[in-house]
Amino acid sequence: MAKIVLDGVDKVYSGGVKAVDNLNLEINDGEFMVLVGPSGCGKSTALRMIAGLEEITGGDLKIGEEVVNDRPPKDRDIAMVFQNYALYPHMTVEQNLAFGLKLRKIAKPEIEKRVNDAAAMLGLEPYLKRKPAALSGGQRQRVAMGRAIVREPQAFLMDEPLSNLDAKLRVQMRASLNQLHERLGVTTVYVTHDQIEAMTLGDRVAVLRDGRLQQVDTPKNLFDHPVNLFVAGFIGSPAMNFINAELQQDGQGAVLKFADHALPVSAEAVDARPGLRDHLGKQIILGIRPSDFEDAALSSHSAATMEVKADVTEELGTEINVIFSVNAPPVKHDDAAALAADAAGDGEDADAALPLSGDRSLFTARVNPRSQVRPGGTIELAVDVTQLHYFDKESGLAIGQQQPAAAASA
Repeated sequence: MAKIVLDGVDKVYSGGVKAVDNLNLEINDGEFMVLVGPSGCGKSTALRMIAGLEEITGGDLKIGEEVVNDRPPKDRDIAMVFQNYALYPHMTVEQNLAFGLKLRKIAKPEIEKRVNDAAAMLGLEPYLKRKPAALSGGQRQRVAMGRAIVREPQAFLMDEPLSNLDAKLRVQMRASLNQLHERLGVTTVYVTHDQIEAMTLGDRVAVLRDGRLQQVDTPKNLFDHPVNLFVAGFIGSPAMNFINAELQQDGQGAVLKFADHALPVSAEAVDARPGLRDHLGKQIILGIRPSDFEDAALSSHSAATMEVKADVTEELGTEINVIFSVNAPPVKHDDAAALAADAAGDGEDADAALPLSGDRSLFTARVNPRSQVRPGGTIELAVDVTQLHYFDKESGLAIGQQQPAAAASA
């Protein structure tokens, strides 16, 4: 096992395209670090630089205590798991698992022991004599992971290994990856664009955008203490709702006014966010997570409320997602535009992320499945104002948050 340190690492392609920009990241020995972000944010490029598959333009990369910038991949003692499995089709599972060890001239008894141990760990023993064509997608991915495990490397590097699997199998494989990491304790760097994968797998998660590190922290701290609009909107599913609002003084407390709504915020809630009082009388960007709404008829505590018309309801069994519009234009900010473009799947089609909203903001509320809300009906939503998020209108940075040290340093 080994610690991996990226110290001011850059990657510049021909034409001056900067894929990774001054990346500073310390991955601890035995840690499961997830790199997450939208397509084109530089996460796979960073992983390939760690692997030695991409040349580093600037900065230093350390694996263990040694700078490995100029060391070839075969000498870095890492094992990589790719998105497309990369198995040899003419070899059996057993031969695929053993092939890398044979190239390294490992003794035959040791090869057999490692292959059998990995097969038992991954439930591949019944398939050792099969070829990849006779395996399911999940079984092939387990073989790819087994090939990495038998190497007993200092670190595992995984590039979106579950993206080709169906939804149910992805859930199962995430659980398997968690168990494997607990058992092996090997330093792991995992790349994904799926923030649910990132939140469920990572000891810590590094959020990237346009080649730059936005924030690195535990999944819980990323969710509770995002440093800017981009991290707040990218982490969490359904995504955080944003709206332009005015924070007005109301006695010792405050009131948030936007569109046709006003949310009272107690003095205690205002004082709990250091520096928030400096924004009284100013326009800010308000963030409300869907999980901080509830059907007021089923809410167990008194809270600020909003009466809205449900445009769409998604009944998921364990909860209902209520999608409604707010009579105010969507937030216009670079971070919000980047999130919309990622949701649309193409930077040129950012407006496609909100096809039915017109010049109104679309909100999502997650409410109790016993709610009687129906499409076209009105619902009174309780809002937990102690969990609101506030962002500076110009910079997009979080205000009134006490940032954890790891987040602040990023």
